[in-house]
Amino acid sequence: MSFFSRLKEDITTVFREDPAARTTLEVIFCYPGLHAVWCHRLAHFFWRRGLTTLGRFISHLSRFFTGVEIHPGAKIGRRFFIDHGMGVVIGETSEIGDDVLIYQGVVLGGTSRQKHKRHPTIASKVVIGARAVLLGPIKVGEGSRIGAGSVVIKDVPANSTVVGVPGRVVENKQPKKVSGVDLDHNKLPDPIIEVVHRLEKRIETLEKKAAG
Repeated sequence: MSFFSRLKEDITTVFREDPAARTTLEVIFCYPGLHAVWCHRLAHFFWRRGLTTLGRFISHLSRFFTGVEIHPGAKIGRRFFIDHGMGVVIGETSEIGDDVLIYQGVVLGGTSRQKHKRHPTIASKVVIGARAVLLGPIKVGEGSRIGAGSVVIKDVPANSTVVGVPGRVVENKQPKKVSGVDLDHNKLPDPIIEVVHRLEKRIETLEKKAAG
């Protein structure tokens, strides 16, 4: 894929994932998440060729201007979109597939000082909600959804929904045959609330039995 075709694909991805995007000029000049991805590609280019200091410097400038910190060593696939972006941190050995969408404050962090694989691997078509934290060399399967504010420290199967601290798989479903990715934040299940509702119903049943 040519350089300009890749840029066009990135812009198309923004329109696909963000209903607030109105014009191409707006997307090019007003989307820091997109700028961060473009800067990362340049930084990663130099990183792979052994110019690590230059790669880190470009990454540092990108962090200053966009609020997004992506280590130049991270591997990122196509049509990756960071919505809003501020506070996002992606570590050196992170690997991200195609068609991945993440929101502000997401951290793909490490749990070791050793120089080996220590950051998450995110498969394609994954959505990670705002301020979710994923730690260590875990794997998140294709098509999974990570709820906002979750802390994930274990592998996530494909087509799963994870919520809570620590993150728990609350739903596992077959993939939908739709384009793009899907995350309705307001529709994610809350396992704690569900337990409370079950307890309320149980108490109500026992009260009726006691009254009868």
